[in-house]
Amino acid sequence: MIEIAGTEVALNDPVILIGGGVVALILLLLFLSLRAANRSARMAEPLARQMAHLGQNVQQLGQGQEQLRGGLQHVSDTQANAQVQVIQTVEARLSSVQQQMNDRLADNAMKSARALAEMQERMKESLHGSSKQTATSLTQLQERLAAIDKAQDNITKLSGDVLSLQDILSNKQRRGMFGEIQLNDIVSKALPADSYSLQATLSNGKRADCLIHLPNPPGPIVIDAKFPLEDFEALAAAQTKADVERCLKAFGAAVKVHIKAISEKYILDGETADGALMFVPSEAIYAELHARLPDVVRDGFAARVWIVSPTTCMATLNTMRAILKDARMREQAGAIRKELGMLHKDVERLGDRVANLDRHFGQAAKDISDIKISAEKAGRRAQRLDNFDFEELAPEEHANVVPLGKSEA
Repeated sequence: MIEIAGTEVALNDPVILIGGGVVALILLLLFLSLRAANRSARMAEPLARQMAHLGQNVQQLGQGQEQLRGGLQHVSDTQANAQVQVIQTVEARLSSVQQQMNDRLADNAMKSARALAEMQERMKESLHGSSKQTATSLTQLQERLAAIDKAQDNITKLSGDVLSLQDILSNKQRRGMFGEIQLNDIVSKALPADSYSLQATLSNGKRADCLIHLPNPPGPIVIDAKFPLEDFEALAAAQTKADVERCLKAFGAAVKVHIKAISEKYILDGETADGALMFVPSEAIYAELHARLPDVVRDGFAARVWIVSPTTCMATLNTMRAILKDARMREQAGAIRKELGMLHKDVERLGDRVANLDRHFGQAAKDISDIKISAEKAGRRAQRLDNFDFEELAPEEHANVVPLGKSEA
């Protein structure tokens, strides 16, 4: 226990303990504050130095700002002067460009006026030419229309001819005449006129449409014109398979009848060749026979009757023409050999005469050479006589002087 201001206080009193703790805490805080102040003072010294350095920098920055303000004023003045100069230059350039533009516009206006005048002139000429061409085209159109009218008339006439042809083909007798006329046209174009006979009568009294006079072998050969049109038209018009078979069979039978008739009438031993030709004046019928009826064609071969169309007939006749030409060449072989012998004698005679002419030419060349030598000597003597050079005549030249009237050669 202790006494404070006449008051006894026990040390274990809670109030005393709390107050002591508070005082101790306050003392501790004061100690810590002093240490922090010392530490802050030590840390504030570099900061103060930095603040002083920063003040110096701010002062230098103010001086630089003053210098910058002066430089900016100078730049502003310079820029103002340059801007004035640029404005003046631009105004002068604009004035020059405006003048040039005015000159060019005036020049372009003159050129446009001239071009417009030329274009108008060309347009006038073009319109004039177009009017002429239009007139010419109209004239040509009228001519073509006239030609079309004429062609229309020809077509109308051709239609009538076709109808006439149909009438001809509808009649067997006329159709036979049509085939004979076509055969006559082909034979007359392929063979000489003396190598065939039309409507020739054979020894059996049968008349052949055409008889080709071929040499033996093979001998004269008959060409008979046949035209099985009805059966072919029926075959072409058939629709069902049964109709096609029936018409095809009828068509083949008709052709076989013609083949048998030709074989019996126009193949005569010792008078004609051992074969004959059946002329079918239709390529379609010829193709149909070879494509769908090969047995009929084989029957014709067996009967020595060869079926020909206009095309194959022309080829066959060309072969016959070669045979006739070869036969005539053989007939003329004796005359050709005689002419060749005479030609050989003429060639020998020509060789002798050429040799004589060559000798004459050689003699003439020698005479000309001698004449040239004499002319050269006479020329030299004439030159010396002209110079009065009598003493320089060589002795051999005196010896070579030829008396008048004698040949130097």
